[in-house]
Amino acid sequence: MWTVEQCAKLQLASLEAAVGLANKAFEGFERVMELNLQTSKTTLEQTREGIRKTLSAQGPQELVELPIHLLQPVFDNSLTYRRQLQDIIAATQAEFAKVAEVQYATSKGQLQDFIDSAVHNAPSGSASPLGAWQEAIKATTTLYESMQLTAKQAAEVVESHLNTAAETASQSVRRRAVQASQAAVR
Repeated sequence: MWTVEQCAKLQLASLEAAVGLANKAFEGFERVMELNLQTSKTTLEQTREGIRKTLSAQGPQELVELPIHLLQPVFDNSLTYRRQLQDIIAATQAEFAKVAEVQYATSKGQLQDFIDSAVHNAPSGSASPLGAWQEAIKATTTLYESMQLTAKQAAEVVESHLNTAAETASQSVRRRAVQASQAAVR
């Protein structure tokens, strides 16, 4: 069975993991805030530049073409923002996953040590129930690991689809901008 020292050590390790996760969450939050501030500065600069171009337009033809040229950078910046935000989220998620995997491996080892200790110290005749308990834990562990792998694969598929959709949308906007520019010239 576990001693008081072993329980205290387990609690301390859990506390350290929780503090580590909180620090990673704050780091991710800081990165998102920095990204938002930078995006706001860029948007303000683009707005200022758009107003300047609008006020300095020389004729109706320039005013017709102006929205096309002003919208493309806005769309590109929104795609860039989405990608950067996705990178921040993915990095933070990866850090959480690392901690979770270490905690899982540690807990799994501790549970196995506990079971081995229980089997070793069990009275005679209790091997069958303990064997069933070991098999149930082994089945649960296998199920958990399978679900974890499936979740990772699903996240990769979703990320791939999002990237493809964003790239397709970006190409579509660029084509429309070129078509509109060509139509305005005619």
